[in-house]
Amino acid sequence: MKKIMMIAALMVATLSASAQNEVGQFTLKPMVGINLSNITNYNGKIRVGLAAGVEAEYGITETFGVSGGVLYSMEGCKNKDNSDFKTNLDYINVPILANAYLFKGFAVKVGVQPGFLVKAKEKFTNGGNSVDNDIKDACNKVQLSIPIGLSYEYADFVFDARYNWGLTNTFKNDNSDKKSHNSVFMFTLGYKFAL
Repeated sequence: MKKIMMIAALMVATLSASAQNEVGQFTLKPMVGINLSNITNYNGKIRVGLAAGVEAEYGITETFGVSGGVLYSMEGCKNKDNSDFKTNLDYINVPILANAYLFKGFAVKVGVQPGFLVKAKEKFTNGGNSVDNDIKDACNKVQLSIPIGLSYEYADFVFDARYNWGLTNTFKNDNSDKKSHNSVFMFTLGYKFAL
């Protein structure tokens, strides 16, 4: 059993040594994809929105890098009881991530992400008529979340799947016991190239 464990550990160490970023190398990754977002404790259901932007990564070791980016993120939710009522919240998110490469092409990511509100509207559609209400003044302008995710790279294309766990209240005057937070699954495809 010890031999099997040692062989498995050696294989993992060998695979981990496959560099994703050369030490000291910067890479840039334009990316685009979708968000599946909701607002917790808000009687909401999934809203599908756009996620697009760019991330830069620096290779600290062959198996570890740090990255930062700027992403436009369409978040919010639809109302559970009335699908014609939507809360649309758009942010500029700035993810700062630690990237651990477990084996060639596969990374685990975790970090912190401030987000800055750029648009907040409630939209109601009734009989073909649409009404937009600006709710930006009722929302917190800055949010903080913890992104946790996985990525897989093949031939410089990177598929990234993340969950952004909202920590701050979405709304300013949320006096309920259970606060409302953004909850976002993000799936993107990017292309990574060295600078």
